[in-house]
Parts: sequence; structure tokens; C-alpha cells
Amino acid sequence: MIDFISRLNFKKYLDNFLLFNLFIVIFSAFFFMFSLIMEINGRSIFLDFFRRIWEPFILPTITILISSILFIAIISWLKKKLLPEEKDI
Repeated sequence: MIDFISRLNFKKYLDNFLLFNLFIVIFSAFFFMFSLIMEINGRSIFLDFFRRIWEPFILPTITILISSILFIAIISWLKKKLLPEEKDI
């Protein structure tokens, strides 16, 4: 029972982390678009800031997002392949 509860809490925390990660990626995309518009208007400070945080911050969040999507897809495919659903009568 305790193992099930701890696994449930771990899954809840992992889901929250991945959801937060998704919002960071979406916010980063909007910030990139904003910084490009500001670069066109002659204000390069935003694009310079984006370039500075690209490698240490944004790239790992994108990597975590893509890795988690692939991991979830593989687990789902394996569940379908190895554990066929029972047919209803």
C-alpha cells in the first residue's frame, strides 16, 4: 500500500514537473518571437539575452520535453503490444 502511494506521489510530481517544463518551452518560444520583433525595431538587448540563456536554460528544457514525449510514446506502445486489452462481449 505504501509503495503504491509513494509511486502515485512520484507520478504526480513528475507530471507537474513536465507540465511546468512545457510552459517554460512555450514561454521561451513567445519570448523568442518578441525578441525577434524587437531586433527588427532596433532593440537587440532581448535577442542578446535570449542567446545568452539558450544553451544553459532553454536547450535542456526542450531536450527534457522531447525525451519525455518519446519515453511516454514507447511505454504506451509497449503496453499495447505486450498487454492486449480484453475484448467486450
